[in-house]
Amino acid sequence: MNARHAAVITPILLATLMLGACAESPVPGTYATTGTEVRLPPPDEGLVPTVKVAKAVGWEVHEMPVPAEGFEVAPFARNLDHPRWLYVLPNGDVLVAETNAPERPEDSKGLKGWIAGKVMARAGATVPSANRITLLRDANRDGRVELQVTFVEGLNSPFGMALVGDRFYIANTDALVWFPYREGDTSLTGAPTVLAPLPGGPLNHHWTKSLVASEDGRTLYVGVGSNSNIGENGMDQETDRAAILAVDAATGRTRVFASGLRNPVGMAFNPHTRELWTAVNERDELGNDLVPDYMTSVREGEFFGWPYSYFGQHLDPRIEPQAPDLVARARVPDYALGAHTASLGLAFYDGSAFPDRYLGGAIVGQHGSWNRSPRAGYQVVFVPFRDGKPAGQPEALLSGFLSDEGEARGRPVGVAIDASGGLLVADDVGNIVWRVTALPLDRVR
Repeated sequence: MNARHAAVITPILLATLMLGACAESPVPGTYATTGTEVRLPPPDEGLVPTVKVAKAVGWEVHEMPVPAEGFEVAPFARNLDHPRWLYVLPNGDVLVAETNAPERPEDSKGLKGWIAGKVMARAGATVPSANRITLLRDANRDGRVELQVTFVEGLNSPFGMALVGDRFYIANTDALVWFPYREGDTSLTGAPTVLAPLPGGPLNHHWTKSLVASEDGRTLYVGVGSNSNIGENGMDQETDRAAILAVDAATGRTRVFASGLRNPVGMAFNPHTRELWTAVNERDELGNDLVPDYMTSVREGEFFGWPYSYFGQHLDPRIEPQAPDLVARARVPDYALGAHTASLGLAFYDGSAFPDRYLGGAIVGQHGSWNRSPRAGYQVVFVPFRDGKPAGQPEALLSGFLSDEGEARGRPVGVAIDASGGLLVADDVGNIVWRVTALPLDRVR
């Protein structure tokens, strides 16, 4: 398969891109790119792709994001090194993966790769990986961390985490590994045991590997992103990618559970239906409003279109040759989260500290766009559910990550519910984990 690219980038055009210029599309009133009722615009293959990068500047000491009415926010932990992902242990300890992309020399080759590197540097996404997981302990549950220590280090761009029995699993960028764990441990010792290799290598375009364990602990689900935007590096580079893999915890045997998912990052089980759900980043360079990121339930054997089609049977005009047999069975995702929002974190609210309407709903961390005008994402949203299904438009739960000048004070990534029912948000530009809690009733306006 080949992907057609019409743009020829000249030095003048390159300078224009790096200054954040863009060609804004008209905003039609009949399109909808969020929610369950989606109406998509036609693809826009412009010669000049939209580039609108929010420069990463971090937070001043007195600054914080803005919570929704009825909530408050406070820093839970500071002075972290690019915190991306969160996991809450049964005893309430919070684990933070301080991580970033590994060395991947094949991903930065050519002019397009060089431009992407400059864009990501401006967005604060190219700092070296700390390759560490840090433990945060709030023993008295007052929202203040008393202990902040290294849980394990010397990893390889770690991301997803899961505890099953006495095994603590970590999804490195190239392998699923585990360490022995006992309740209350503040560090992991010894060398990790490799359960299964994961797609990595010198290209490794989408490097994160998310992780969630089945309820019985027998299967570990790993989210693996594509090695390209739309397969332009060749489909031989996409083996076991753009997919959720199912790994047998006893043997390490791995199979593709679901495919055609360009970059499935957040994964969580719906508490009402027990179905696996994922938040997916969709493709770029089809215009400001294509293609919406989404969250969806996922069942074994399902195919979601990538790279041939999007949101069901909408054909990507750049893909030659097409795959009509696959497209014919491409499933429409359950819920659109807006184009280029970079929806990464996903958690269902299962605590008791928020108002009742939040119970069973989904919380999504939107890292924010670099290729849309106006910018999108840069917030944490709540999606209400009814009877186990999305029911309503996304609502901003935590915003204010962009300054009035359009600079990124922070960028939300992973989200998790802590042992007291508070919402934790990893901010990889602010190097902070934020904690969102509901105001007492006497303080709600």
